[in-house]
Amino acid sequence: MTNGFLRGLALALALAAAPVAAQAQGQPFAPAVIVNGQGITNWQIEQRARFWALLNAPNATFEGAREAMINETLQIQAARNAGLQLTPEELDQGMVEFAARGGLEPEQFITLLEQAGVAGETFRDFVRNGLYWRQLVQQRFGPRARPTDAEVERAVARGGSGAGGVRVLISEISIPQTPETRDEVAALTERLSEEISGQASFESAARRFSRSSSAGRGGRLEWRPLSTLPPQIASRVLALEPGEVSDPVDLGSFVGLFLLRDLDESGATTPEPISIEYAEYLIPGGRSEAALAQAARIDANTDTCDDLYGVAQGQPPEVLRREVAPVEEIPADLRAILATLDEGEVSTLLSTGGALRLVMLCGRVAEIPEDPDGALQSAGQAILNQRLEAYAQGFLDELKADAIITDG
Repeated sequence: MTNGFLRGLALALALAAAPVAAQAQGQPFAPAVIVNGQGITNWQIEQRARFWALLNAPNATFEGAREAMINETLQIQAARNAGLQLTPEELDQGMVEFAARGGLEPEQFITLLEQAGVAGETFRDFVRNGLYWRQLVQQRFGPRARPTDAEVERAVARGGSGAGGVRVLISEISIPQTPETRDEVAALTERLSEEISGQASFESAARRFSRSSSAGRGGRLEWRPLSTLPPQIASRVLALEPGEVSDPVDLGSFVGLFLLRDLDESGATTPEPISIEYAEYLIPGGRSEAALAQAARIDANTDTCDDLYGVAQGQPPEVLRREVAPVEEIPADLRAILATLDEGEVSTLLSTGGALRLVMLCGRVAEIPEDPDGALQSAGQAILNQRLEAYAQGFLDELKADAIITDG
């Protein structure tokens, strides 16, 4: 909070006569919603909505406040079930820190709130609920979420190879195979390699047959450094003229066909060695429809590798693996997939041991810079915060799924 916050609060005081939530009128102390047997009254929700409106916060409506207070009730119940307690001194300190953002003492802040029709206990409950949840998340997930020194260094270093090098613009068709389907896939890819002619034909086949994340856009990939492609693919691509299609490339778990759209040698230099950071989440069921549907749901609800920590919440540690490795040390099939992904993009081409491997590219890692300004410390805190947020959201989703929530 700044002077702008104080000016906004002063303006809100002048408007305080207007009710924020008409839903709370009539029976203000009747429960609006009941969460696992615990009621949240209309008055409590109206007070929270008014409090947020004074702070110019988003979702400062009755419905927005109702949803938030359902979440907070679940969070407090979980914290108390875990045996957590908040001392009066901790609550006081939390209120001091919050009010200090506007250059106020808690007593001054509460006085201003009360003039606007917001009870002091609304402020106290808001701070208390946040402190309880923060303690629970730290206790439950802190050790697991804390990054290693190597992870922090990789995060600081992430940002690409920094070398021009030879770049290629390609399109792909990737078809998974198993020992049982190997002959069938080989016949299909040989036929496609012979029949496809030109980019339009390739894109049509990609939409029909490919199972990579690029299938929906006709297999089209953005510019890629040639050095990031497995040798089996790089050698085939370099032998093509723009518009030509490669012979099938067998990479074990899948077979790929590649169309060269363009090649850029203008910045050809010896590329700096880079590593790739990626995550793998295992989904039971192999390439079954149920497993692929689950993968699609995860893909739709995640944007970064850190989001997968929330997905894996409550499951054995081995279901989620996050690695960083030099490009040349990554298995050819996995390296081929990672080379075609953008940061945060996923692939479900691979499977192992009866499980579908959802692979997400976290980023590409280059040389580690100096750290004169605390870049490592800042990066470490950022990683920790992101992971805790993902864990916390996953845990809250579990609490809500198991809760009994009814209208009052």
